[in-house]
Amino acid sequence: MKSEVGGEKDTQFMSAALEMAEVALAQGDFPVGCVVADDSVIVARDRRTGTADGPPNEIDHAEINTLRSLYADAPDVDRAQLTLYCTMEPCLMCFAAILLSGIGRVVYAYEDVMGGGTGCDRSSLPPLYRNAQITVIPGVMRNESLVLFQRFFAGSGNAYWADSLLSRYTLDQAVAP
Repeated sequence: MKSEVGGEKDTQFMSAALEMAEVALAQGDFPVGCVVADDSVIVARDRRTGTADGPPNEIDHAEINTLRSLYADAPDVDRAQLTLYCTMEPCLMCFAAILLSGIGRVVYAYEDVMGGGTGCDRSSLPPLYRNAQITVIPGVMRNESLVLFQRFFAGSGNAYWADSLLSRYTLDQAVAP
């Protein structure tokens, strides 16, 4: 279920996700960063990899990489009490992995008009996905994330999703003052 609530802690943790996105962008990768946090501390963080050189790797998304870190570094944490922060709306693959992980809340910055998965109707899916309890909060620090994606798509050396619906939509967006 989507909610329109975002608070000070959401901004704090989204800032950390944006730092990871900056690292991805500096490496030539698609600027998606992700952190998982409880109420007070980040327990896992990572970024998108596999888009800078050669054919893109469509598995190493920031959310998947962060979930791998979470499982390795904090296997016993109560995931229902965690929030995943991502600079872009999770795709279907990542959203399914988040649902299966048991994380109770997702906060994202920028909408993925081409492949976002959080708005899908889960009512006709099998119970494992349909009954997962999760809150989704869109648009936290959207403008800051938009700037990173615009830098990526405007860069001449970035071929990943070049001239796609997502790149055209992103480059057409006005950055809020």
